[in-house]
Amino acid sequence: MKASELRDLSVEELETKLKALKEELFNLRFQLAINQLDNPMRISAVKKDIARVQTILRQYELQANA
Repeated sequence: MKASELRDLSVEELETKLKALKEELFNLRFQLAINQLDNPMRISAVKKDIARVQTILRQYELQANA
């Protein structure tokens, strides 16, 4: 998911997205542990998406405090 797409979402939607991504990362790690993961590159993609969402949430937080 692109950062520009994430910037169009509200804070509540971003927090929901973050929770879903963390759950997906947990499931991917679980699949990796039991050798059922089809695409190991998906783990790094989900980690990057989590970082994007957290960055945008932090930017909103800093804007609110300014």
